[in-house]
Amino acid sequence: MKLGFRDGVLYDEKRSNWDATGPRPISWSLWYPAADDARESEIPERSWFQKAAVARDAPIRREAAPCLLVLLSHGTGGSAAGLEWLARRLVDRGFAALGVNHHGNTGNEPYRAEGFACLWERAPDLGYMLDHSDAWLSDLSGHIDTTRVFAAGFSAGAYSVMLLLGAIAQFSQFEPSRMKPGGARGPREFPDLADHIPALLRTSDVFSDSWSRMSKSYRDDRIKAALVCAPGRSVLGFSEESLKAVEAPALILVGDADRAAPAEECSSWLHARLRRSALKIFGGGLGHYVFVPEGTALGLAFAAELFTDPPGIERAAVHDEIADLSATLFQGSDIRAEKATN
Repeated sequence: MKLGFRDGVLYDEKRSNWDATGPRPISWSLWYPAADDARESEIPERSWFQKAAVARDAPIRREAAPCLLVLLSHGTGGSAAGLEWLARRLVDRGFAALGVNHHGNTGNEPYRAEGFACLWERAPDLGYMLDHSDAWLSDLSGHIDTTRVFAAGFSAGAYSVMLLLGAIAQFSQFEPSRMKPGGARGPREFPDLADHIPALLRTSDVFSDSWSRMSKSYRDDRIKAALVCAPGRSVLGFSEESLKAVEAPALILVGDADRAAPAEECSSWLHARLRRSALKIFGGGLGHYVFVPEGTALGLAFAAELFTDPPGIERAAVHDEIADLSATLFQGSDIRAEKATN
């Protein structure tokens, strides 16, 4: 199947950017089944990630029913491009996939402590895209369903999609009052994050306003099911009562050798508190970064640890399995949702 691709930027006028100089930017990427006669070409950019050829701005392949849509939320400091491997596999299975770059917490712009601390701002980014679908669908309107939607997230993105399902944050793992002597004070990409929070609360109205929204509900009933990949310790800050009230099904995936988000400490904890979840722990010594793309020579040269798996593991095969599991979850949930409305 030909892979269509479009991208752009929207601006949420109800939320400020972290500099308080304008509205919050939401840059987005859309992958979808392109018309059979669309012309694909390689993306002309140097990247750490292997990517498939795309048909930029191509017409969509016309099907009897609109494509089901999957929202994608990247990991801490990552980007929508980091989930291209899942997007294109979902397109092969008949879906469309829409990813965003979360302002201040994405490698597509300078890192900001605010973006890393206020992870709850990620969920409204995804909701905004659904609320303003006319701004990015254009001629694709009527061919992509934005009323019965699914979500998939990796690491911090797993936190994002759990918020969409109805999880509510009680606290942030990097609140100074929760820091233990010698413990991690931030993620790998922003290791001194906790040290920035007190000053930001004193000096930044944008940050203070966001911090006050930590325990708001971001549940979006348009999301019918979610793929939750390698959720990190941030999920331990969710209210257990809110997790027990989540109604949509979730599939939690994690590697058995994930040191950044240990399976027992994070994924198993979350699974035990959800009424409708399934947990799969991949064996074979798989780590946290099996959920990022295969690396190019450039990626291997600069960050080999992100793209190197144990001997005998083929990352592409793991990605194929994840896509199959995702498609089964989403299609099954859509059938149940459709029956419920008829």
